[in-house]
Amino acid sequence: WNKMSVGTVCVTAGLTGLSSFVFLAVAIGTDYWYIIDVSNSRYNYGEHWEDLNSHSGLWRICEGKNACIALIDPFGEENESVPESQRHLLFMQKVFVILLPLSLVLLVLGGICGLVSSLAHGLYMLLFTGSYFLLGGALTLAGISVYIAYSKAAFAIAMSLYGHKLFDNVYIGFSWSMGLACLSCVLEVIAGALFLLAAKLTAVQQCEQSATI
Repeated sequence: WNKMSVGTVCVTAGLTGLSSFVFLAVAIGTDYWYIIDVSNSRYNYGEHWEDLNSHSGLWRICEGKNACIALIDPFGEENESVPESQRHLLFMQKVFVILLPLSLVLLVLGGICGLVSSLAHGLYMLLFTGSYFLLGGALTLAGISVYIAYSKAAFAIAMSLYGHKLFDNVYIGFSWSMGLACLSCVLEVIAGALFLLAAKLTAVQQCEQSATI
């Protein structure tokens, strides 16, 4: 093992972490987490059926050609008017709007730690950075999981209100913003694993140097 191998692993981990940050930032800032497409519905919506298509993100929903409107603020005073049966949706919304941006902030701090540990080749610093990225990946995964549960719960409420026949042949699913968030989560874990690998290489290198002395 040599310094070049440790340096290469650290650089690869850093680039992986940077890619993870970019993908998560784009995912959080875009409105294609969840889409509804009525173009294949058996119901005749008339020539304005495109206006019923929608796509939404963490912060707002966009319907047809109309301007996007903000989702209800889960921390706002208007929540008092939400029926008790739907309060769990607000709780889940609070969770994912906290976890995902928090994970983005942790990626920035993790990048700083990664830069310092790569330059210093410090064993414990590399271990800390690797564990830190794994924690960030866990937070991102938790945020994504809560959003999925939130979307399913919201759809179940819509089904109970309007009946399942209204949704026949209507495409409802997750879109590319969600995909970017998932990819970011995977890259966070990979970056963490690479920093831990760098820590292991550093430990082996230090043992070899001690044995030589």
